[in-house]
Amino acid sequence: MHKPKPKLFAAVTLAFVFSIAPALAAPPSSAERVMISTVDAEAARHLALLERMVNQNSGTRNLDGVRKVRDMLVPEFEALGFTTRWIAQDGVNRAGHLHFEHKGKKGTKRLLLIGHLDTVFEPDHPFQKFERLDANTVKGPGVGDDKGGIVTILSALRAMDKAGTLKGANIEVALTGDEEEAGLPLTISRADLIAAGKRADAALDFEGLVVSDGKDMGSVARRSAGNWKVTVTAKSGHSSGIFSAGSGEGAIYPLANILSAFRKELPEPNLTFNVGMVAGGASASLSPNDANAEASGKTNIIPAQAIARGDMRALSRESIERTLAKMRAIVARPFNGGSATFEFEDKYPPMAPTPGNEALLAKLNGVNASLGLEAMAALDPLKRGAGDVSFVAADVDSLAGLGPASSGDHTAAETVNVPSIWRQAKRAALLMTRLSREKSAR
Repeated sequence: MHKPKPKLFAAVTLAFVFSIAPALAAPPSSAERVMISTVDAEAARHLALLERMVNQNSGTRNLDGVRKVRDMLVPEFEALGFTTRWIAQDGVNRAGHLHFEHKGKKGTKRLLLIGHLDTVFEPDHPFQKFERLDANTVKGPGVGDDKGGIVTILSALRAMDKAGTLKGANIEVALTGDEEEAGLPLTISRADLIAAGKRADAALDFEGLVVSDGKDMGSVARRSAGNWKVTVTAKSGHSSGIFSAGSGEGAIYPLANILSAFRKELPEPNLTFNVGMVAGGASASLSPNDANAEASGKTNIIPAQAIARGDMRALSRESIERTLAKMRAIVARPFNGGSATFEFEDKYPPMAPTPGNEALLAKLNGVNASLGLEAMAALDPLKRGAGDVSFVAADVDSLAGLGPASSGDHTAAETVNVPSIWRQAKRAALLMTRLSREKSAR
């Protein structure tokens, strides 16, 4: 499918969404009423499944734990008529990816549903168990991100099955096993997801719903994620000679100037660039995982080495390339007594806002009208991070944030709003049913 060129995220997005949504408004059909009631009737069943999954640790590096969550899900999907494909990822030291496929009516749209099996919480983390805080709130590792999203998928599919609308739907479900820390190289670890995107007519991402000022938001865009590193090497010597022609200015002053230039010269809409770690001294180095640094020196020694590491996030490939060109030019500026190098690790691509993505949100707002829910505005992409849907967004119209509303993600305070699971499942069931009846463009 040809994807239109992305545009800057702006008020035009909201105008587009709200102008189309009223035209799609319709009361729920008899099948849709069955889906709505089924989600409510089976809520306890799905909450129990969420509890079982959360109580099974599946930190990204806990390969056996990820596989155990896989084993919980296979019978759930196969009971709905899906076939299972497990894609081992031994070559990138990850557990693998779980794909399910449901074949429906030929010539109709193929939907790709995206979620993930892993969490950020490894077995040695103290946060391990599911806990019910009250009737509307549960707590636990991955309860929202993204085991709550998986439960939302199953609740929606089971509702479709009960209403008879799943039978004709062409659906592929892709649950990655390493979303929180993707295996490298990405050309291997994301190859099957990218291929699934090329097969699909629409991609629906079941990571968390964002609620802003009490309103549910739709995500038609997500920014990229990449890591950069600046390394400065300079002459060392006695501090009494610093700034002289012979001794130079050391490594730390030039690094500070480079970072200051980044802050002043790089800003543009929807771009952020964080400095996550700095080390410098007579010697400085990063650990093999780039998450720790060592430095040594004395006040009377001119520092010979300095390193800074950070990330960069942008909304379009053009913004990424433009920013990288500026960063390289800044790092290449001469200074007294040394040199600097720049490295960039391109990880998650951007999911730029496109007319196709906006049209999906408009269709979701048609569902909202049928459900008697308020229309969802497009979320500012600055308010969420990168995700797996970005790997397919260049090839297929995509919509993110169809999972439940949660808070404290990636911390020991992660909770999920239970009613949002059922609200999102109803939205997803109706949206998938309506999309599945449309003619495929493939």
